[in-house]
Amino acid sequence: MNWRRFAAAVGLAGLLVPGTASAHVDYVVDSAADVGNALGFLADVLSEPTNAALVGGGGVAVVVAALAYLRFRPLARDLDVLRVTLRGYDDLVPWMLRLSVGLPLVGAGFSGYLFSPAVLADARVLQLAVGFLLLFGLATRLAALVGLGAYLVGLLGEPTLLLAGEYVGGLVAIALLGSGRPSADQLLQRVADAEGTLYGRLDPVHRAAAWLNRAADPYEAYAPTLVRLALGFNFFYLGFTQKLFAPGPALAVVEKYDLTAVVPVDPGLWVVGAGLTEMAVGLALFAGLFTRATAATAFTMLTLTLFGLPDDPVLAHVTLFGMVSMLFITGPGPLAVDGWLRDRLPVGASRPRRGADPPSGGGDADASRPEADA
Repeated sequence: MNWRRFAAAVGLAGLLVPGTASAHVDYVVDSAADVGNALGFLADVLSEPTNAALVGGGGVAVVVAALAYLRFRPLARDLDVLRVTLRGYDDLVPWMLRLSVGLPLVGAGFSGYLFSPAVLADARVLQLAVGFLLLFGLATRLAALVGLGAYLVGLLGEPTLLLAGEYVGGLVAIALLGSGRPSADQLLQRVADAEGTLYGRLDPVHRAAAWLNRAADPYEAYAPTLVRLALGFNFFYLGFTQKLFAPGPALAVVEKYDLTAVVPVDPGLWVVGAGLTEMAVGLALFAGLFTRATAATAFTMLTLTLFGLPDDPVLAHVTLFGMVSMLFITGPGPLAVDGWLRDRLPVGASRPRRGADPPSGGGDADASRPEADA
């Protein structure tokens, strides 16, 4: 295979989809702007032959690149070593999740909004309490469940909270994984378990919480799955409702930040490209297809948003950053297309060349088995 042509095809796929910055439109422009006719807008944009060619060509290029990867498996050995190395970070995933959920909750409490900057509410005490408990790793599972309950109750009265739907996956995952290390829970448990300690004789907390830990432990393996589903829904929902279904505010974002000067295409194509890209990323995450590669793509989109839209609230994206980073480490978890593909790829496709040393890190009997979640 001509690898230069393969690399060119992958690069072309990125260039042909102009909208790569993922943004909550309501956070940066007046959501009361004219929404417009969604179907009419989409038809008008794609009726332009150049726009249709760019959108269609970009989609075809992405599909061709994915099929070429599955067929020729470039960098298979490199990816195997990467996976083994990433699995060495598994014990730090709960800490990563606690930080990425706890920090935005503390910020929301001080700023006077409920989970999402689009929903103003005085929930300072609740969000600060849950946020700091998660940051400290103290009563972690209980704090996560309280935060989840607060979000769901708020959602019943304010559907706009769907803009921050990633919190559901993050909080449920924390409830399943627990505090991990470093955390106050771990430190106190060590002291409580040590023979002869005064705290061990007095501490009622960890014994009372033991039933919750036992109930969650069998389902820890599904934490990446739940994070993936929440992120997939969030990206798809934002791409559809904030871009394609509401082109008026989305066009206002393009005009406000002069995005056509960054990529010189029709403003309507910016909106359609951004919406379709976010929806495609959402579908791939939801299905667990090329999970690590899709998580890396989502991370890049979020980063571009922070640079391209300077007044987009950073705290509103911290949870997304943490969750996509988690998926890059863990992979898709159970119930993913990647697992189905892995079982059907030729076993010898990523075996190390003769005489090569095994990947460092050890303890991974599956390290030479090909996986689709690049």
